[in-house]
Amino acid sequence: MSTFEQGAAWPALGQEQRSWHSVQDEYGSRTQKRLATGPYLAAVPAFTTDLSIPLDGELLAVTEEAATELARFDAEVGQIAAPFASILLRTESASSSEIENLTSGARQIALAELGEHASRNAQLIVGNVRAMQAALALSESIDGSAILEMHRALLEHSHPDMVGHWRDQQVWIGGGNLGPHTAQFVPPHHDRVPALMDDLVDFANRDDLPVLAQTAIAHAQFETIHPFPDGNGRVGRALIQAMLRGGKLTRNVAVPVSAGLLHNTGQYFDALGAYRVGDIAPIVRSIADASFAAVYNGRILVADLKAVRLEWVGRITARRDSSAHRLADILLRQPVIDSAAAATELGISTVNAQVAIDRLVEAQVLTQITDGRRNRIWLAKDIVRVLDEFAARAKRRR
Repeated sequence: MSTFEQGAAWPALGQEQRSWHSVQDEYGSRTQKRLATGPYLAAVPAFTTDLSIPLDGELLAVTEEAATELARFDAEVGQIAAPFASILLRTESASSSEIENLTSGARQIALAELGEHASRNAQLIVGNVRAMQAALALSESIDGSAILEMHRALLEHSHPDMVGHWRDQQVWIGGGNLGPHTAQFVPPHHDRVPALMDDLVDFANRDDLPVLAQTAIAHAQFETIHPFPDGNGRVGRALIQAMLRGGKLTRNVAVPVSAGLLHNTGQYFDALGAYRVGDIAPIVRSIADASFAAVYNGRILVADLKAVRLEWVGRITARRDSSAHRLADILLRQPVIDSAAAATELGISTVNAQVAIDRLVEAQVLTQITDGRRNRIWLAKDIVRVLDEFAARAKRRR
């Protein structure tokens, strides 16, 4: 069978009736409880391993152009200093979290990464950073264990009871807490999840498909299966990064595709809905459009960070190979720091690290954000500003 069949249909979801056991002491009106009684309908996704992908010529050309842009940007950034990889990973993680309405500024995220007191959202975003790191590390072998590891990295600190296994309960989206009867979408019953995930892994590892289209479809299938009680959106977007890396479109950085999706989350969610009725074109186009937006915004981010670093060179009165300049490079990826972290990163004593910090304070590169002389923390406000500007551009509708 040909991989591409114009006019061929992608299978829409089936449905099956499942029994539901109501919990009588759940809070709700009599009407709500009445609606949440009796059998309900759960989705039955088709297996995808051997399916052909029906893309028309125009959309196939768009996906190939987007793939080329992703690879070009990855190569551009790969030739620059290593800190940019960490920055792009953090921005991708923050953007993916924001799609789930988990928002936090760059300062809070950096504090959470340092292990200091930060907002709960910032701590969850740092969990997403760990999930993205796991996705990239495991991209050479995307299997069920790799996906479970991404989920573990995401939620092991906030929901340790959920990690290490597929869900063992029915979940649903929208419609209240009493039952799935009035939900906007009811994913497949949990007893179908293991076989569906095995099939998804087989599809994701095919080598006869254009990588970007394959990635978009695998992502949509993952979100349809909804294999976990929580974290599906963030793990599903980590899977995008794993497949882009495994498919060799990216080799050096996590291109912030989720930041591209933030331009129009309504379109993205509508595309996932269209996938479930058998139309794959919207999700493929959505991921392609997000890739173009990610590259555009990512290039601005990299240029802004390079400009900041160049400006710092003129401010710092020290030899170019000094600890102060080395610390300035570290601040590109870790804009909140204390003396212990600086010492560890630089491989020097805390006393000498403090000398480097003081030199950067004099140059107005660092600003102390704590009171007093104990447990001091410093902030590189120029880097935080650039990262927050990136986030603002990502949210701006085109």
